[in-house]
Amino acid sequence: MSKAGLPPRRAAHYLLEQIIGEGRLMSELLGGGALDHLAADDRARAQRLATETLRGLDRADRMLKPYLKKEPPQFVQNAMRLGTIELVNGEAAHGVVNAYVEIVGNNKHVSSMRGMTNAVLRRISEEGRKGWDKRNVPLIPGWLRQPLVAAWGRKGVEGIEAVQFASPPLDLTAKGDPAAVAEATGGMLMPSGSVRLADVGQVTALPGFEAGDWWVQDAAAAMPVQVLAPTKGMRVLDLCAAPGGKTLQLAASGAEVTAVDNSESRMLRVRENLKRTGLKAKTIVSDAFDVTEGGYDAVLLDAPCSATGTMRRHPDLPYAKDGSEFGALIDQQATMIDHALTLLKPGGTLLFCTCSLLPDEGEIQVEEALERHPDLTPITASYDRAGIDPAWITEEGGLRLRPDYWADQGGMDGFYIAALRKG
Repeated sequence: MSKAGLPPRRAAHYLLEQIIGEGRLMSELLGGGALDHLAADDRARAQRLATETLRGLDRADRMLKPYLKKEPPQFVQNAMRLGTIELVNGEAAHGVVNAYVEIVGNNKHVSSMRGMTNAVLRRISEEGRKGWDKRNVPLIPGWLRQPLVAAWGRKGVEGIEAVQFASPPLDLTAKGDPAAVAEATGGMLMPSGSVRLADVGQVTALPGFEAGDWWVQDAAAAMPVQVLAPTKGMRVLDLCAAPGGKTLQLAASGAEVTAVDNSESRMLRVRENLKRTGLKAKTIVSDAFDVTEGGYDAVLLDAPCSATGTMRRHPDLPYAKDGSEFGALIDQQATMIDHALTLLKPGGTLLFCTCSLLPDEGEIQVEEALERHPDLTPITASYDRAGIDPAWITEEGGLRLRPDYWADQGGMDGFYIAALRKG
């Protein structure tokens, strides 16, 4: 990016300011039109630059530290972080340095730091990729890293961090034959049946998109429905259904699906994907607690959670959040489990899952549910499926997925899954 690349750089800087300084998520910013003023190419460039910077932020800070007597104001630091990422990725030093010097200079509160910004980024350009590569893998921010180390050990967390530092591949779930989708798209067929692609351009241009042959869904996110193994005619309630990947899986199995979500805009996306794929499901915009008609064969509860398992795709999350709201989410999950059980027929299955790496939102949540409901029984036989390592089965009878599993193939999102039979 040269002088013409200043607008996407400004936009990337704005994204960092909002995420790190204001605690806003990237999805919220993009959905709110933060980049709508840019041309399509510049929007993509700004988002990519901000995402790459967040993914490598800890390493960028360590690279910058020797050249700083003290930590500069956040506005300046974010400019330096962005500049560092560009420089180590081979962007021309002249254009990068000038752009971020201009961004700093145009802010009257920090304009006096233009010279320092110029000097530091020129030193970074001298180190270049060689200096970048000799630094350690970026660490997850401390507020989250500490509980993860307590749960999975230092070595486990280091494995998670290594996977999350790499840009994740794209996973597809096939409506029909996964092998046919893999062949058509040039993807790799994963052990669980997901199709994995690297270096994807425009998703909508991939073979089979318009025909509705597949949808985008991380391999880990596809496993809850694989564990449930729904059959034709099974009555399944999909609570908290959006964005709809699991709804589509359920519908593709021939199950009679009722999908519930409290967001009209998110449910619209579910309906659009149902239409594109030619699949059928009843969709209801409602709070989960307002659903009272029961008798379902199965309830799939993908409960609201910290989403800490999705950091490899959403590196903004640990910088926008600090964990302060997680306690309320954990309480809500327990209440939702209790409510979901009232909607099951005797002998029915509750499939509880969260895209979280925190045991409080998975293993401990189910341990406590089993204590509250003596008639609940884990169905561990459900986990005897292709792609699932028996070592992933947990003590209380759930299934723990982590980003460092399948690390040599690109990893997976962090997930917790538990299949529980009522009565």
